[in-house]
Amino acid sequence: MASRSRRFRDQGPVNIWPGFVDALTTLLLAISFLLSVFMLAQFFLSQALSGRDEALVRLNRQIADLTDLLALERQANAELRLSVSSLSAGVEKANGERDTLRAQLAEQGENAEGLQGEVGALTAELDREKALSADAQAQVDLLNRQLAELREQLKEIAAMLDQSDTKDRESQAVIADLGRRLNLALASKVEELARYRSEFFGRLREVLGDRQDVRIVGDRFVFQSEVLFASGSAELGQGGQDTLARFAATLKEIAGQIPTDLPWILRVDGHTDVTPILNSPLYASNWELSTARAVAVVKFLIAQGIPAERLAAAGFGEFQPLDASGTTEALARNRRIELKLTER
Repeated sequence: MASRSRRFRDQGPVNIWPGFVDALTTLLLAISFLLSVFMLAQFFLSQALSGRDEALVRLNRQIADLTDLLALERQANAELRLSVSSLSAGVEKANGERDTLRAQLAEQGENAEGLQGEVGALTAELDREKALSADAQAQVDLLNRQLAELREQLKEIAAMLDQSDTKDRESQAVIADLGRRLNLALASKVEELARYRSEFFGRLREVLGDRQDVRIVGDRFVFQSEVLFASGSAELGQGGQDTLARFAATLKEIAGQIPTDLPWILRVDGHTDVTPILNSPLYASNWELSTARAVAVVKFLIAQGIPAERLAAAGFGEFQPLDASGTTEALARNRRIELKLTER
């Protein structure tokens, strides 16, 4: 016994280091394996979360594009469909990654329960993304239908505008033709009236003779007021009545030759000089005097058988002078009655 103890002492202390190293190595390997598993899970989780963020960004961009979809034509619609397809592919890819991650987490057992909860949250996010994607697709379909209806309405409006343009061109052509015919008719009537006016003035020259106080100026027959009226009066004198009677006889003779459809009238214009009317109980100004003289001539012509509907009276006072020099001769020229054969 004593010799055995001596032998153990001679052999030295027991070497336990190799066993300790093996145990430590095994422990480190186990820890490394767990860390690797954890890091791998973290990697896949990060990928999944990154995919979710990207999907959310694409979804937000897609929703923003939807607000401008009504203003886009087929190219914008195709791009939107492409974006929706890309979003759907991203969701399907995320679903595949989710399924893969679930399988890996299931193999890890109880040590991955915390990660499983996060994966569940990620799954809920992905489900919401799928729901949003479905809503976006529904909105796209609705907008497509609305665009189709809008295009149909635009086609109908374009067709109506074409019809309206056609009718407008036809109407313009008809109006132009009517205007041309009217101008021709008016020109014919004016020419015809001018012929009768020329004949009328020629006959009047023969009837009234070459008098200085009765003359033809352009298309008007001019009587100096002194031939017809006393100064400041609108009552026809006997000489004026005789002169107007010859005038009326010639007018009736010519009027009988003028076609009934020619709308002619004889306009009687009264004019005075600039001398103001003072203390007259009948006429407050030259307006009243010139108008009263024109009316007196019209009434006399009606009494001579000229139809009233063929006559018109107007008073111009002193505001249409023939001579503005202010001399005695100029004042006499401006006091006048003008007769003009014209059309209504």
